[in-house]
Amino acid sequence: MPGVCISSSLAASANGGSCGAVTMVNSDVRLLCKIPMNSVIIGPSLRRQELLRLHPTSSSRTRRMSSRVRATWPFRSNGKEMDVNIERSEAANEDILIFFFQLDLETRIQYALNMEQYEAAQQLRNKLDEVEAEIIKQREAKRGSRKSEAQDKAINLLRLRADMKKAIEDENYAVAAELRDEISKLEAEILAASAKALAYENIQYAFRLGQRVRHKKFGYRAVICGMDPVCCESSSWMEIAHVDKLLQGRNQPFYQVLVDVRADPNLLVAYVAEENLLASEQPDMDRFDHPYATFLFYGRDTAGDFIPIKQLREKYNKPRHEVPVDTSDEDAGGNL
Repeated sequence: MPGVCISSSLAASANGGSCGAVTMVNSDVRLLCKIPMNSVIIGPSLRRQELLRLHPTSSSRTRRMSSRVRATWPFRSNGKEMDVNIERSEAANEDILIFFFQLDLETRIQYALNMEQYEAAQQLRNKLDEVEAEIIKQREAKRGSRKSEAQDKAINLLRLRADMKKAIEDENYAVAAELRDEISKLEAEILAASAKALAYENIQYAFRLGQRVRHKKFGYRAVICGMDPVCCESSSWMEIAHVDKLLQGRNQPFYQVLVDVRADPNLLVAYVAEENLLASEQPDMDRFDHPYATFLFYGRDTAGDFIPIKQLREKYNKPRHEVPVDTSDEDAGGNL
């Protein structure tokens, strides 16, 4: 898979070292083939232990990655302390791990084909099909635009209206009132789902994949690696993160961001509202360390932003960003 560097460990060195290409051996393919898919994909979640089992490492950094965050990073706002970890997202982290697992399977399939191990390649292909089906299912659920779900709601709405009409004709007004409340609730759900689906089609993002940003409140440096037109986290997460207290609330773009591990090695992935992010006006060429950067990005462009791999751009249907050419130097050179 050109351009994608899969390290021998998911948590490859984040200290500026190069990403070494993975050495594929027959035992690696046999090990992956032996792992039942239902032990890897649990609904929308990728079991992190299985991925680390495929890519073992003894580094202390990886042990910190797999453990729960205990450290806090207090920030004082309006006299109240805020914890940077309120925006830490397990769902966003697992989404990235599933993406990595998909890339890794594709790499292993290609290796098996190159080695003429066709049976192993077919087994891996079957597993990849299951992973891709799960990814599509998650994406449709997140977007709230599954046709079958919309059709079911529409059919149920028609049935409720027919039942309410009959209840009124039978002068059973108590039942009619209950049905009216159910209809109102269902209409609200349909409207919300339609609005969410429409938001996915028409949203304008202020930031792009690979762009380096800074958190307005907490000050840490980060890189954009995913985006949603509205907040797609759970209600409990939104309550902890005080999403409804934001100026634009939950109905604004939210971004998956990789946090510079030198700022906080425990935070790793955060889910941040667009209003809380700030892009640098000048090119940011400072060092940025994160273990996931090696498989999500090719490298950095001349402005210091990261260049997303093709598969990541396809995941979010985003074109490749071209750095604007500064013609001032060329004009100045021509006048000499």
